[in-house]
Amino acid sequence: MTDKLKVLTLGTGYAGQGHTKAFRDESAKVVGMVGRTERVLNDVAAKLDIPYTSMDWEQALRDCQPDIVAIGTPGGAHVEPITQAIEHGCHVFCDKPLTQDGDSARKLHELALAKGVKTADAARYRYGPYILFAKQLVADGAIGEPPEIECISHFNLERDIPFGWSHTKEAGGGRLNNNFTHKLSIATHMIGEKILAISGEVRNDLGKAPIVEGVHNFKTRRELIPDDLDDPNLEWGESDVEWSYTVLAQLESRYPASQPVSVLFRHGGLQPRFNEDHIVIYGSEGAIYIKGHYGSGPLYLYREGKGWQEQSLPDAIAASVPDIDDDTQRNWTYLIREFLKDIKGQPCEPYQTFREGSQYQQIIDLIRRNDRWVDVSHLI
Repeated sequence: MTDKLKVLTLGTGYAGQGHTKAFRDESAKVVGMVGRTERVLNDVAAKLDIPYTSMDWEQALRDCQPDIVAIGTPGGAHVEPITQAIEHGCHVFCDKPLTQDGDSARKLHELALAKGVKTADAARYRYGPYILFAKQLVADGAIGEPPEIECISHFNLERDIPFGWSHTKEAGGGRLNNNFTHKLSIATHMIGEKILAISGEVRNDLGKAPIVEGVHNFKTRRELIPDDLDDPNLEWGESDVEWSYTVLAQLESRYPASQPVSVLFRHGGLQPRFNEDHIVIYGSEGAIYIKGHYGSGPLYLYREGKGWQEQSLPDAIAASVPDIDDDTQRNWTYLIREFLKDIKGQPCEPYQTFREGSQYQQIIDLIRRNDRWVDVSHLI
């Protein structure tokens, strides 16, 4: 396959624009973009020099005849356009979450298998350079057998951010869909992809958020925070999703191990915060500490008698990741590079597909049931 693969993008916001740039950086041809607001669509397409625009997805599939579609809309808007694209014979690159629930995600995975198209689920932070470094250290035996991982993050709960898709289950919102998916992907990438068991609880700490017109980009929504939150004419939307969670998981290690690897995932938004966001992999002979909620670095290695020592990123890992400063854009580009290789029949690294996207949505459904508690109030 020598011709450039043709890509049709769905979504004009942060993800849609990011996908467009990443596919172009990897020498694919972005032939069109579809959006829901004509003015915004035309502005973004002009900025990115995209030759074709439409507000009709099915018509765009017919007009553009893409090899690949890139889905950059909220998770609750994925099922219909992905189904149509798969039926059209397109490979699908989709940002997380795959859908708003496990059942619909499983059906998309099954449809893609039946139609023989390739899929990529963009839980992308597993490709951060310090995550790749930690994976290498574990594989090299630097900390011995790893029995436990700890993933802690804290985003200040911003109650004044305009109400939008991230506030509702139906639209694919919630911190499990938009934070936990990344951290679960990171943990499995470092230790082993097989998830054995899961348990957790969630809590909605937000309540409500102001309704504001004109929010089209997740990254710029703070610019539309109302000046006066006490305005009696201001409308409010009720959030029905979690903003805090605690999840315990057991993973099967890809390395020799006497027991499953236990993982604690903790995310909160209540203030004040105490610790920095971090990921820690504990081992029988040492430990690895990575700063940042998605492990953006730096990385520290603990060994007996040496204490914690910051480690320089190996040249080979630095050279393997795209030379892009923005973490999200770099990781999208890394994943798209491997996805395109696979479509072209070239050797590529394993990457997450709709299989993992479906599995993650089913796991999120289980956690949201919040029914893993054992009543001990009767004990004396």
